[in-house]
Amino acid sequence: MKTIKQLAGISLLSVAMLQSAWAQEPESCKMVRFAEIGWADIAATTGVAIILSEGLGYQTRKIMASVPIAFTGIKSGQVDAFLGYWAPSMDAVIEPFTKDGGVKVLPKANLEGAKYTLAVPTYAAEAGLKSFADIAKFKDQLGGKIYGIEPGNDGNLLIDGMIKGDQFGLGSFRMVESSEAGMLVQIARAYKKQEPVVFLGWAPHPMNTQFDITYLEGGDEVFGPDFGAAKVFTVVSPDYETRCANVGKLLNNLQFTVEIESQLMEKVLEKQNPTTVAKDWIKAKPAILDQWLAGVTTYDGQDGLAAVKKHLGL
Repeated sequence: MKTIKQLAGISLLSVAMLQSAWAQEPESCKMVRFAEIGWADIAATTGVAIILSEGLGYQTRKIMASVPIAFTGIKSGQVDAFLGYWAPSMDAVIEPFTKDGGVKVLPKANLEGAKYTLAVPTYAAEAGLKSFADIAKFKDQLGGKIYGIEPGNDGNLLIDGMIKGDQFGLGSFRMVESSEAGMLVQIARAYKKQEPVVFLGWAPHPMNTQFDITYLEGGDEVFGPDFGAAKVFTVVSPDYETRCANVGKLLNNLQFTVEIESQLMEKVLEKQNPTTVAKDWIKAKPAILDQWLAGVTTYDGQDGLAAVKKHLGL
């Protein structure tokens, strides 16, 4: 005959087991699929999301895509999360998807204090190329070119719109589409020769410390006020937080600073694996885990913070 104490112990164990079972997410949530667009900042933040998810017992997959395809993937259910919606520059790209309810933008930005607009080396600004209105005056020195990044990028679309609409007298200019790395190579070449060059610039990004650059004035109607002042948001499918509440909590917790992202991006631009970069950065500054993992468990409902620390060797 069992004693009251034994029965109580069994009862408590049963409750704990039930709570763990209730906390475990559905099998469909075990794989977390992230869209990645080839930008160093999004590669860095996605690397953080991946290393944390794996530490929590999830499987992850990174899907390379252009910005429109990333949103399309979320709407179609082929992608679970995208940490790279830059507002307002991507507003026109995401609008059809939010309008028909195909995607959901998490309410709190994962980054504030960002900016995104056209820039030049500071020596070009000192020579008189200080605003969007000045670009056409330097057409010959610029070779009639403005450097963007990958095809389909929102910034490229804004540049293309200016050229097609002959805004600021740019109708005869040509946009050079490349990768982020390719654009940076072009800046470095121009910088070495002290030649003017106009390119998409943004913060956070190591370009702000690698080169002495100046953001052009007068582009408010194209890139938004305050030199394209931006916030970056995470996008998921409309029902993802309901279906996969624990991952949803993690994604809502992931907020970064310009300083954090710049530190991560520097290593990513050196061709280091973004997940390895994220792991090394977190191991050096583990206090951030308290914020990122608040209220987050492992896939099977255990202590999330303890699991991630063990995964990272902390």
